Amino acid sequence: MEENNTIEQAAQHVFDVMAKRVSEEDLQRIKDAYAMAAVAHEGQKRNTGEPYIVHPIAVAQIAAEELELDANTVIAAFLHDVVEDTSFTLEDIRARFGDDVAFLVDVVTKRKKHNYEHTKQVDNYRQILESVHFDIRALLVKLSDRLHNMRTLDSMRPDKQMKIAGETDFFYAPLAGRLGLYHVKTELENLSFRFRCPREYELLTRQLDEDRIRTEATLKEFTDKIKQILDESGVDARVQVRYRKPYSMWREMRENQCDFARVDFKHFVRVIYNPITEWSRSQSPEKDTSLFIYSCLTSHFKERPASIVNYIDYPKDNGYQSFHVQLLNDAGAWEELHIASERMHRNARLGCIVERDESWLERFKTVLQNIAESGDGYIFMDSVSSSLYNEDILAFTPNGKGIILPKGATALDFAFEVHSEIGEHAKYARINGTLKPIKTPLNRGDCVEIGTSEDVVPKREWLDYAKTYKARRSLHDLLKDEDKLEFQLCKKCNPLPGEEVIGFKDQKGEITIHSRHCPEAIKLASENGNSIVSVAFESKPSRTYPVTIKIVAIDRYHLLRDIIDCFVERQHLSMNQLSTHTEDEIVTCIIDFPVHSVDELHITMDSISAIPGVDEVRRINKGVEEKQ
Repeated sequence: MEENNTIEQAAQHVFDVMAKRVSEEDLQRIKDAYAMAAVAHEGQKRNTGEPYIVHPIAVAQIAAEELELDANTVIAAFLHDVVEDTSFTLEDIRARFGDDVAFLVDVVTKRKKHNYEHTKQVDNYRQILESVHFDIRALLVKLSDRLHNMRTLDSMRPDKQMKIAGETDFFYAPLAGRLGLYHVKTELENLSFRFRCPREYELLTRQLDEDRIRTEATLKEFTDKIKQILDESGVDARVQVRYRKPYSMWREMRENQCDFARVDFKHFVRVIYNPITEWSRSQSPEKDTSLFIYSCLTSHFKERPASIVNYIDYPKDNGYQSFHVQLLNDAGAWEELHIASERMHRNARLGCIVERDESWLERFKTVLQNIAESGDGYIFMDSVSSSLYNEDILAFTPNGKGIILPKGATALDFAFEVHSEIGEHAKYARINGTLKPIKTPLNRGDCVEIGTSEDVVPKREWLDYAKTYKARRSLHDLLKDEDKLEFQLCKKCNPLPGEEVIGFKDQKGEITIHSRHCPEAIKLASENGNSIVSVAFESKPSRTYPVTIKIVAIDRYHLLRDIIDCFVERQHLSMNQLSTHTEDEIVTCIIDFPVHSVDELHITMDSISAIPGVDEVRRINKGVEEKQ
């Protein structure tokens, strides 16, 4: 009886929350949804031993109270497991609650298949992301479901805990972050960390508690002073302290290769204000108030140089806005301040749920829809990883257009975001006016100019430093017609396409290609002739192979210029490295450069041999030399 009363009270709490913002008709539909769920799940138990209906109620409570969602989404939250786990059908739900609710329930219902296209988990991720094309609320129901499952994960076996925690850390927490739901993201990350790495979680929790106690007095003095300054300045604001969570600390320690003591800012101070509209003459009283607060505080506290981050003018891609600055407290330690209006603070909690620029939502839908449509499972999971990043950076074109990219993105990613053709032919980048390779990682605020050339074609190695979905997907499409090498190249002879080659298969089934005159190949052929296999080693437009040649010549005026001219103007080749040594009028020149085939190498060597003064040209390749 007591258990039934607790369940009814939990359901009534959901009704009370929703009664404040929905019509009587919708409130009755919400109650009917609970009633249907209670009948459908009657007799079912959770792993905790509780009646199963406890879970749908909890999911509905998260949707109603923590995410402030609409009536149909809360109804779908009550019914999200009905089709999957009971005899009720989607048509039963459609008949009772309409097409909208039926759609939401359908999206969060896992498809039961005999054969999955990739794996059950990958197919489920794809199904969830495909729903974005129609309605983002389906993601919010799924996140509410996942959040309650993580809160009650103690009852699961350790292997189940690892599986669910892994899914959460890889997919659901980053998804919540991209939706701007920071409180959901943070809780999911830390619950996942707690179950994946309990000892590390407990250690960091203890260290954070000790740090909180150590800094408590100094921090209170600092925040009290801020409140006093704002009150005296006529600013209606409240001051909060937010302590970092174990997962956030662990991630920074890992990224910066440092211990707990060397992580800066184990907490931050948040100033949340009501905008001053009386004297603001601009269209942005929030920005004016933020700058006024900044001015007031920096009149009393020293500001750390170059510490300002203006997320008001340049919000994160998920809509986050705030004005960040670091100030020196009276104990001589830097404190990080986040200055935000009440609207910005609410938006940071509710993210995509509150009204915002429609272009953001459409851009986000496009990103997730593109991920969902990725080809094979590897590309799909790779796309999820690169697109659902926790943090964004904002870089600019020379004309001031902002390009939002995930943290760790390179100039190549930037090029593809500007235009796919620019990415395909990207040759170099100028980052803040400095010449850089296209694989250079970018930082927030960088101004990037991409240099292109029609002679440049995508290379398979570009995939190693392309981070965004758009860049990786474009490169996969451009390179898909190439056969992936199903073999390795001998590191002693480094064969080139067009040479006479032979393959040897080892006990693992891996094939290594050798030049037919390679001493190692001759040795292998004499030891185990049965391992010899025929191979087709053909040149590809986007793949090059490094070679080194040695030039011996008589020194003269403009000799080096003529050699370089032969590479650049006549053969249209690039050089990776060039070194020269002159002794008694004899010049020795070593040049590293890439070629597509042995024919291209021979043509180049012949051309160099024809230069006046050049006596010999040899290929130097770990014991293999070709003399012209």
